[in-house]
Parts: sequence; C-alpha cells; structure tokens
Amino acid sequence: MQKILTVIGARPQFIKCAPVSREIRKNFKEILVHTGQHYDDEMSKVFFEQLKIPKPNYNLNVGSSSHAVQTAMIMIGLEKVIMKNNPDLIIIYGDTNSTLAGALVGAKLHILIAHIEAGLRSFNKNMPEELNRITADHYSNFLFCPSQTAVNNLKNEGIKRNVFMVGDVMKDAVLDNINRADSREICKRFDLNSNEPFYFLTIHRQENTDDPERFKRIIKILSKIKCKVIFSVHPRTRKIIKENKFIIPSNVVLINPVNYLESLVLQKMAKIIITDSGGIQKEAFFLHTPCITLRDETEWVETVIDGKNIIVGTDLIKFRKAEDTFSNRTLNFNSNDYYGDGKASKKIVEILSKNL
Repeated sequence: MQKILTVIGARPQFIKCAPVSREIRKNFKEILVHTGQHYDDEMSKVFFEQLKIPKPNYNLNVGSSSHAVQTAMIMIGLEKVIMKNNPDLIIIYGDTNSTLAGALVGAKLHILIAHIEAGLRSFNKNMPEELNRITADHYSNFLFCPSQTAVNNLKNEGIKRNVFMVGDVMKDAVLDNINRADSREICKRFDLNSNEPFYFLTIHRQENTDDPERFKRIIKILSKIKCKVIFSVHPRTRKIIKENKFIIPSNVVLINPVNYLESLVLQKMAKIIITDSGGIQKEAFFLHTPCITLRDETEWVETVIDGKNIIVGTDLIKFRKAEDTFSNRTLNFNSNDYYGDGKASKKIVEILSKNL
C-alpha cells in the first residue's frame, strides 16, 4: 500500500486535516506528523479529540520560537521522519511554518508534494503566511485549490500543471460538524441568552498583536460597540494584553480559546463576527454570519465580493460603516458555492488515487 505523509502543526490545519485524513485512510497508509507548532491542549489536543483525528505517528514538539528557528527545527525533524518512512507523497496544508518546512524538505528529498489550499494570495509580502504559501505552491506537484480565484492566481504565476479546483476542505469540516455541537450547553457555559445579541471576536495575527498602536486602535473600535463582545483570546494575544497593560472595554468578555465545536456555535449565533483569521472568515461565510475583518487585505476575496465580509483594517470609521451596513440589511447567503460542494476531501483523494 502506498504511503502518504501528512504534515500538520496549527489549529487550522487540524480542522482541514480531519475530513481529508478519513478519506486518505480508505486508500492509502497515512503517516501523520504533528510538528508541535501549536502545542497546548486548547490549541491542539482538543481538536484531535473532537474531530476524531488519529493520534499522530510523530510529534516533533517544536513549540514557539522565531520564524527561522521554528522552521529550521521542523525541517530537521521532518527530514528524519521522511528518511525513515520513505513516503510516496507528502501533504501540506495552508500557509504556516509547518507548510513551508514540509515543502522545502520534501522538494530536497525528491518526494512528491501535494498542497491543499493552494493558490491563495493576499499580495502582501510583509505577511509571513504569504511567503510560506508562495514557496509551497512553487515546490508542489499537486495543487488543490479552494476556489477559481486561487486557480487563476497560480496561472498568473505560470503554474498550470496538476492544478485542481476541488473546493475548500474547511467547508467539508463545517458541514460534517455543525450539527454535533450542543448549543444549549455552550450558551450556558458562556452565559449567553438567545435573545441577547453579541459579537464574536478573535485576534491573533502578528500585524495586529505585535504593533501596540494598531492594537490600541482595535481596543478603541471595541469600546464603541453597543453590545456584548465575546473575545476568544489566543495565548499569544493574552500575553501581549498583559505585557502592555491594555485596558479591555467593559462590554468585552475575555474567554480562553474555544474548541472547534464551540467556535462553530458561537459563530453561528453571533450577530457579527470580528476577526483577523482567514479560517474564521470562511467559517462565517459557511455559517451565514456577517464578518468584519481587522486586516488591510484578505486571501478570501469571494467573501468580500459577495458582500458577506468587509475589510476595515483598524479604521474606526470603516468599522462603524461596516457595522451599519450589516445591521441595516438582510444578507442573501444562497450564492455561497464559491468554495465547492463540501466534498473537496473526497475529490482530492480520488485525484491522488489516479495519479500516484
């Protein structure tokens, strides 16, 4: 039986991996490598349990560090695992340092590489994620795109061979899991009343957390919101808040990072989602909740074109305008087929089965 080595290391990759791994194991032997990029229980272990992802065959335990050190440590560990197992193919996901390391090691060892979520571009090379995804795409042998925009981006860079528009595996995951969560229990846990509107907030990107002036502007935006804001706080973001002694407005309720099912329910119930996460922009779209993105650009342009996501950066005036837009009109979510039919995982494995 042919062997596929899957590289994952961060929360979004666990979510993407779950439906794909189930399909892979019907046709191939999967060797699952957790790099340890996200390592605490709230950001890692709980996702394996909830999404029923098999226990990793290897955990590289790299932990937090600078981009260079973290990527190098993953490469060193991965090379040993690959040399020992000699897989027929390496699967990488998204745009993290784990993705970059997997692409570089696989290419140097002449192992075929499949990039799931290929072709995304923010066109902002100050973002480490943009550098990671560009490099991964140019080293990959199979490129599985979540949208036609992604296919077009690759074509514009001269990548046309073995490019497949399969849809978004995160849509597979949302459809698989949204009905598994107990919304009543989650409401009770977070003291939510179904009649009381709230916004759901996440912030984790370095462009927002590592710039004190930018973070202050976000806090000012939050202070102007007239209803409760549930803020699921990334560990690094909580550390920054503490170190800089930022004062969080009284309408903002800080909670620990939520697990996947809790996140889906909170997003579905929220009046508006505020985020800088690429994954949550899409989940909001799939769950029919309007989204305001605290970035200056997005890879997920379809959500903006369709009017369900508004990019505001940290501009209070733009935020208030977006808030008014979503409050004053009913959104039509009937057209959200930009990202496929929820069967991307099956299509990916069918393509691999024919080509390996």
